[in-house]
Amino acid sequence: MSQPAVKPISEGMDSRTPLLICAGAADAIEFYAKAFNALEVSRLPGPKGRPMLAMLWVGNSGLMVADEFPEWGGFGPKSPKGSPVTVRLHVENADAVVERAVAAGARITMPLADMFRGDRYAELEDPFGHRWSVWGARAI
Repeated sequence: MSQPAVKPISEGMDSRTPLLICAGAADAIEFYAKAFNALEVSRLPGPKGRPMLAMLWVGNSGLMVADEFPEWGGFGPKSPKGSPVTVRLHVENADAVVERAVAAGARITMPLADMFRGDRYAELEDPFGHRWSVWGARAI
């Protein structure tokens, strides 16, 4: 059974998209809509209906917002337990990028895996404590 072709960079996205984690993401989404005319494009509900991931458009750029999920290492800026910012990086070959990042000193915080969309995904922490999510096509 063959997998459908997945674009390494989703339609309309840049190679990097900010992901803001915050307590009360639903309220944050409402604030961004009011303050910046953000348009909510999609929302993936998580436990208890909290936004696991929401896609917004602010002007001509994408912005992703997620609720805090401490059980998965996702903390907002008001929490002293970690960085509230994750840099989402869209790449042609997720396997190669993760391999290079680890060789350069990154630590895998979520192993590379096939995702429900048909692409590959991993989470890393760089040597400076910044979090990165890597999205891309499967290795060929």
